[in-house]
Amino acid sequence: MIDVKNITKIYDPDSNAFLALDGVSFKIEDGEFVAIMGPSGSGKSTLMHILGALDTPTTGTYFLDGKDVSSLTDDELADIRRDKIGFVFQSFNLLPRSTVLRNVMLPLIYSGVGEEERERRAREALKASGLDESHFTHLSNQLSGGQIQRVAISRALVNNPSLILADEPTGNLDSKTGEIVLGTFQKLNKELGRTIILITHEPDVAEHADRIIVIRDGKITEDKKNHIKRDAVHELAKINKGHSPIAIELSTGK
Repeated sequence: MIDVKNITKIYDPDSNAFLALDGVSFKIEDGEFVAIMGPSGSGKSTLMHILGALDTPTTGTYFLDGKDVSSLTDDELADIRRDKIGFVFQSFNLLPRSTVLRNVMLPLIYSGVGEEERERRAREALKASGLDESHFTHLSNQLSGGQIQRVAISRALVNNPSLILADEPTGNLDSKTGEIVLGTFQKLNKELGRTIILITHEPDVAEHADRIIVIRDGKITEDKKNHIKRDAVHELAKINKGHSPIAIELSTGK
């Protein structure tokens, strides 16, 4: 699925060169839920840009579904982003004066999908992300932070991408809402087999994934299976002061 081999990224290579990534290598198989964790300045954002086909490495290769993304032109990278990758950002990046449904349909407009099919797929993605149908016609600026992030997840799903790439998706959310969003990712991974890469600087967030890759000073310092995985249902129960676990169902999103 993903095969990264000896990637480096050098900024300003002709003068005052800065090595942001230094020989990074790893593989991620279909259906994995992986967290890439590191402090500010570690190189995780640079790596995220390369994995998201927003940038290319200086040296090394990055294969996504057997295609060498590291050698593509700008137009070809745009095609990869449109067809293969669903992005979820910390800042949501929704259109505030557009309805939930239209926000999710937007990538399909760029893909040339017909109106009826756009709406059908958008509704399916919203249901998969756990947003209640009563919110579909609301403007995005009428929703809570957790609901907005679920809309952003739906938008990432709507093109049926090979990879969901989430960049600090809980960064603007309180603890309880963050757990609801992380629970949505866990459900999408476990029940629908979605491949998810979660970029974070927070160990508590990374521990919701099945595997954690740690990056520091541009190098992979640790790559391990997560044997102390946090379950969002139980974390929500703790936040709610010991009440019985709150099920995060894909069919609910109130």
